[in-house]
Amino acid sequence: MQIFEGDCLAILPTLEAASVDVIVTSPPYNIGLGYSAYDDRRGEAEYLDWMVQVATALRRVMKPDASFFLNISGSSNQPWLPFELIVRLRPLFVLQNHITWVKSIAVGDDTVGHFKPVAGSRFLHQAHEHLFHLTLDGRVKLHRLGVGVPYKDKSNIARRGHKQDKRCRGNTWFIPYDTIQRKAQKFDHPGTFPLDLPRWCIRLHGKPDAVVLDPFMGIGTTLVAAGSEGADGIGIEMDPAYVATARERLNNA
Repeated sequence: MQIFEGDCLAILPTLEAASVDVIVTSPPYNIGLGYSAYDDRRGEAEYLDWMVQVATALRRVMKPDASFFLNISGSSNQPWLPFELIVRLRPLFVLQNHITWVKSIAVGDDTVGHFKPVAGSRFLHQAHEHLFHLTLDGRVKLHRLGVGVPYKDKSNIARRGHKQDKRCRGNTWFIPYDTIQRKAQKFDHPGTFPLDLPRWCIRLHGKPDAVVLDPFMGIGTTLVAAGSEGADGIGIEMDPAYVATARERLNNA
């Protein structure tokens, strides 16, 4: 595993071109989260221009058959931002899949997952985020059964000629957070994602011994996931405190 402390726009040009198999990252959403070393309240135009710069630098290090999984979300007050960004990235990438990360869901009267109360009466609870799967040409073959699920109706296995009791999960991924009681349980980081999110992305890409990059590493969840999947990881993070936490998590893992 390699960890670089600094601005990803300064460090990405130093990495070897066409050397990365999978990028899994969750950049700042520009919705005012309380990072200690980054201002998450840029003007929208400035933020979008910055993200295009980052994406251009990422494109250079991607192998021809690489996958770039971009996790991003808007807010109730800024719902357009993820879509504005993905349109701006259209000259650089093909949007091969759009996965919806479901964080909480209600089925009938039952509810499962992460529920964060919303103040006021105008907006519904934010129960999902976007996971944009970007590739260079839109023709990257995936290991869909790597994140497959069992058939509900077992008769479909033989009737449709499947070799195993597993089908494609589809483009809705229910991955809840673990319940926590205080901020310190998520290492004092305001924007973490569950370990299964990068783990499933790596499995879906399906390349053995993959090189996995996270240019906004934070507390190192993508690198921990890469290690658990037998992949090599590269992380870039500008906050020294998060870098220290990432190193500690990797040592413990």
